[in-house]
Amino acid sequence: MRVLLIDDHALFRFGLQELLERRGIEVVAALGDCAAGVRRVAETQPDVVLLDMRMPERSGIDVLRELRAKHPRMPIAMLTTSAEERDVIESLQGGAQGYLLKDMEPDALIEALGDIVQGRTVVAPELAGVLARAVQGEARGTEGPRGRIADLTPREQEILCHLAEGQSNKTIGRRLGISDGTVKLHVKSILRKLDVHSRVEAAVIAVERDLCERGLAERTAPRDQR
Repeated sequence: MRVLLIDDHALFRFGLQELLERRGIEVVAALGDCAAGVRRVAETQPDVVLLDMRMPERSGIDVLRELRAKHPRMPIAMLTTSAEERDVIESLQGGAQGYLLKDMEPDALIEALGDIVQGRTVVAPELAGVLARAVQGEARGTEGPRGRIADLTPREQEILCHLAEGQSNKTIGRRLGISDGTVKLHVKSILRKLDVHSRVEAAVIAVERDLCERGLAERTAPRDQR
């Protein structure tokens, strides 16, 4: 995987470059200048561009739109500290295939980059509530995800709630006392039953339906009271 990073914070930029390279990912360029970054994208044709949201020269949204106009099919992801709804929506509308937060776990970042390169749209699971609010009022089939939720097993419902909290497979596995591989199998089953293509979409459904709030008392109650 070949990554190009545009971010004006030098310490973060250098730190992320070292992290990615230690994971076997080639960083073709790590730049703090927007204009230079746009030029290097054209020169290097990376597999994915990681773009900061707020920079002194230009906003990340402006750079995103320029890159999208010049490179319609190139995967571009925002990597930012902003969890504001407007930023998330504008980024996705501007053509970003990812909206990731800078405080995410390294393993989750690597997994997200792989998904983005494969053509999936990835949004930090912590922002599921933001997405849910954004889509409120939009048409959604009443027999769609709402009906398929009943097909989830109790374990799958539990894992779905962990997804809604933005947890990685590794974290979920530790909390539930099961392996990462078992969690991954459960996640695949959840996506299939809900007829969605990403963990973020599943998390949005959980938030929209208040599934985890309704199930919280049951999951935390002593066994003899269930």
